[in-house]
Amino acid sequence: MFNIDSLIERITWNEQGLVPAVVQDAVTKQVLMVAYMNRQSLKLTGRTGETVFWSRSRQSLWHKGATSGHTQRIISITLDCDADTLLIQVVPNGPACHTGQYTCFYETSTENTVSDPETTSVLFQLEQVIADREAERPEGSYTSYLFNQGVDKILKKLGEECSEVIIAAKNNDNNELCSEAGDLLFHLMVLLRERKLPLNEVLAQLKQRHQAVRAEHYNEHGKIKN
Repeated sequence: MFNIDSLIERITWNEQGLVPAVVQDAVTKQVLMVAYMNRQSLKLTGRTGETVFWSRSRQSLWHKGATSGHTQRIISITLDCDADTLLIQVVPNGPACHTGQYTCFYETSTENTVSDPETTSVLFQLEQVIADREAERPEGSYTSYLFNQGVDKILKKLGEECSEVIIAAKNNDNNELCSEAGDLLFHLMVLLRERKLPLNEVLAQLKQRHQAVRAEHYNEHGKIKN
């Protein structure tokens, strides 16, 4: 599925013939795990389209999800500038961590943390929570229920929420409208995750449209066109 012969030749392998592989969710861009690959596992990864690693503890090949079903479908494989680390973007079919967590990097420290306005905004936080629910499918979670039911159920709920937003607006009830708009945004985010469409791509589309509109009204000097 992936022709990685030329990539293998460019890699700077360590003394054990291994290269670290950083696995990232192709949609949310969150790092899921770090593992190692040798030449054979990388060839199998390219051939199967799913991640296959080399287990240093077991000294054997390790097809991620072979027993649990939590496979990782490859979207892209990129070599870094020093040619000694791989970045593998995937669509995960379940949790990446053996603990059942969506990512192996789930323990955080509140000390000396730098806040990034983009990644800490509520929509991006919601996108991450929804991704967690899709991967982990905890019992009793409404989000898990939606993913388990499939896209038709998600679309049905999205349609219902659209109708409720319209009704709230017609009723001139802003409190109700605020609540229903929140429900609509949530179900839209669930649909985006089900379709593996990152929120960033939607926002980029809006930005592109905004810039196009501005270009129609302003000349190259920033002046309004006559």
